[in-house]
Amino acid sequence: MKTDIIESFSEKETFETGFRLGKECKAGDIILLDGDLGVGKTVFTKGFGKGLGIEETISSPTFTIMQIYEEGRLPLYHFDVYRIADIEEMDEIGYEDYFFGEGVCLIEWATLITEIIPDKYLKVEIEKDIEKGFDYRKIKITRNED
Repeated sequence: MKTDIIESFSEKETFETGFRLGKECKAGDIILLDGDLGVGKTVFTKGFGKGLGIEETISSPTFTIMQIYEEGRLPLYHFDVYRIADIEEMDEIGYEDYFFGEGVCLIEWATLITEIIPDKYLKVEIEKDIEKGFDYRKIKITRNED
């Protein structure tokens, strides 16, 4: 496992971190995105989408569980599993078609579905530290390539 720490001091820097990661992604990549409410997951995801070449407005699919964006260089399958009550709900939406498909999966609140996450993924954790400033974010990126 390899971990990188990125310090962001503005919403723009958080967006740009997502953008750079989106530019590097390839088909089949799975990105796990975790952090408390209001930490900047949506800002990061908007940048990520732009990095994939998606111009459509990206919003969190909290109530729909998944949103599909197909206009970029790769499809983006954006999951928000915060409201998943039972792992069987993921079966019902056919998650395996997306996890093992031709696009990139970005999964918010992935810690809620760890039992179905493949062994190879990239985990992005975003944390606030008010002592370092209101807009400060520590973005920890861990590559698990087992």
